[in-house]
Amino acid sequence: MVDTVGQKKAEAALTQSEVAAAFEHSEAAAALLESRENVAITEQEVEETPVDLKAPELYINRELSHLQFNIRVLEQALDEQHPLLERLMFLLIFSSNLDEFFEIRVAEQMKQLKYGREAVGPDAMHPNTVLDRISDICHLVVDRQYRILNDMLFLEMEKENIHFIRRHLWTKEQRAWVEAYFQEKVVPVISPVGLDPSHPFPRLVNKSLNFIVELDGKDAFGRETGMAIIPAPRSLPRLIRLPDELCDGGDNLIFLSSIIHEFADELFPGMKVEGCFQFRITRNADMSFDIEEVEDLANTLRGELHSRKYGDAVRLEVDQRTPEKLIEFLQKEYKLDESQTYRVNGPVNLTRLMAVRDLVERNDLRWKPFSPGVPGKLKGDNVFDALKSGDQLLMHPFQSFTPVVDLLRQAAKDSDVVAIKQTLYRTGVKSDIVNALVEAARSGKEVTVVIELRARFDEESNLHLAARLQEAGCLVVYGVVGYKCHAKAVLIIREEGQKLVRYSHLGTGNYHSGTARLYTDYSYLTADQEVGEDVHKVFQQLTGMGKIQKLKKLYNAPFTLHAKMIELIRNEARLAKSGKPGHIMVKVNGLTEPKMIRALYEASAAGVKVDLIIRGMCRLRPGIEGLSDNIHVRSIIGRFLEHTRVYYFGNNGKPEVFCASADWMERNMLNRVETGFQVFGKHAERLKRELDYYMKDNCQSWELQADGSYLQNQPGENEEVFSAQQTLLEEFAR
Repeated sequence: MVDTVGQKKAEAALTQSEVAAAFEHSEAAAALLESRENVAITEQEVEETPVDLKAPELYINRELSHLQFNIRVLEQALDEQHPLLERLMFLLIFSSNLDEFFEIRVAEQMKQLKYGREAVGPDAMHPNTVLDRISDICHLVVDRQYRILNDMLFLEMEKENIHFIRRHLWTKEQRAWVEAYFQEKVVPVISPVGLDPSHPFPRLVNKSLNFIVELDGKDAFGRETGMAIIPAPRSLPRLIRLPDELCDGGDNLIFLSSIIHEFADELFPGMKVEGCFQFRITRNADMSFDIEEVEDLANTLRGELHSRKYGDAVRLEVDQRTPEKLIEFLQKEYKLDESQTYRVNGPVNLTRLMAVRDLVERNDLRWKPFSPGVPGKLKGDNVFDALKSGDQLLMHPFQSFTPVVDLLRQAAKDSDVVAIKQTLYRTGVKSDIVNALVEAARSGKEVTVVIELRARFDEESNLHLAARLQEAGCLVVYGVVGYKCHAKAVLIIREEGQKLVRYSHLGTGNYHSGTARLYTDYSYLTADQEVGEDVHKVFQQLTGMGKIQKLKKLYNAPFTLHAKMIELIRNEARLAKSGKPGHIMVKVNGLTEPKMIRALYEASAAGVKVDLIIRGMCRLRPGIEGLSDNIHVRSIIGRFLEHTRVYYFGNNGKPEVFCASADWMERNMLNRVETGFQVFGKHAERLKRELDYYMKDNCQSWELQADGSYLQNQPGENEEVFSAQQTLLEEFAR
């Protein structure tokens, strides 16, 4: 038995080089490798023959790059340095990410083909080719995901006395309890549908768990349908904990799918169930409407939210034991082919396994808890006094988000505060920040809130949020037509003596206390009046109809941020050409904007050292001789989701350092409202030091190769293990 388990673990745990090879030998990577050979040039040729910086071979496909990020998340499930239940969470997060990838990215490619509106990016890859390569890679990694789950994680959880009990292992007492659960909890809410001319194939909700059933015999009306669909009630948990008294210790869990499989016969009295097989459909979940035709954005979104559940099918997941004739039936029903069908060895809805967090209390198998640190000046009772003595820079989650909440709470109660203005993107209806805004409005303060209703998958929550704030007396606006408001800003206006004083908060992340414990983000709190004036002007642009106003200390998209970044990149190139050192460091979630990539190529060719820390999508191709061999791209995947946006430019020994809400992507720089702000002095030095941590990381960092694949960095011989996230925890948290 030991040898068999060891063999299965070895099969599931492909080595890092095998992971890279799996991608490299796919049709996708073969073309990328060939592209690298075609564009390899010498330094002399750079001077003699200008490189076409728009050449498609210089760009990695955005969707394939996005998919590579999801694969890096899956790899964390194999990292034995992570606690066991956290490894399971990484595997489930991969499922959640892949769901969204199909709902949005794959759906968009399919939609282009359906309506004959094929659009290609700078890589010039046709949607048909993109979909083929996505299918090749996804079939490979989904199969691998289930091998990791079945042959590693489930086995290791068994050793830790956490059991997922299959039907054939139920004791007599357990089966009796499960049957009672089925009768009391499942039967009253389940609605099996026999398929015949009077009962056509039901309209099934996006990502819902369903079963296709083969039947033998006649029903109560004498009909021989031969087939039925059982939609699993969405109100029921997918994991159920067995009572401890029925088990021999440990945590004992069963799947809802197992219960429905076991008692499916009872749903069809007088008939025999020949087979019952689970399946799931993923649909296009993007909401599309002509923004120019919209008269009331909120009402339009309310209408679109329902249709999201029933968009065009983009993926079919089925139990691998399902007979081919049933799979073909489902493919025909949903107009999907073999490339869009995934036969899986386990539950089709893995994301719902996240319920393990609540069902299993094993802190020894989770991350070690910590308390975020709070700078000494912000530990007092008055945040306003603290900011008068100097700006504050916080890095979440290593430092607490509480001072940001406290600032708004104090503003709500402070009789000297006359107005509060804030942007909200993803927040939550019942958050402490929203409570403070409601309290402020009810106490007579002028409260203006710019809510972005179109924050993907948070639209419904934001509609409820808008309604609550409006009922409290806040002035609520929905930003600017055609431009998502992604800026993160708070402005508090306080009457002090005979003048009005402005206090500001600018951030790289959302005003959400929950994500502030999971995402890395910077918060900048300041009483700088010029910054406050700029924030005021940004709000005027969002709520009014005025022209672009010149800002003193902020840069904002879609007006000045993009041009400023291009200017700073080119300045580093000019310095390098004149024999001075040039250095650029950028940490963002995505790098896809072609003009910025071309500017980085030019800077690299001129001799500028370019260090990029890109969590997800990256279209830039590093390592091309004579063009991008001065560019290094890495991605950090660890306990926390990297979300900070920081831009550093060496500027010949006089560094210019910025934080922003914007990634280096087209949508952020050109089609959204974003804010970028420069940081000076000790705060700028701190940002550079923390960027260096990420460049030094040798255990949670992945290096982008010229062919589009990633290789995980490992400590060298006699080199100390260094984790940026762990170092920041030790430096700031308790």
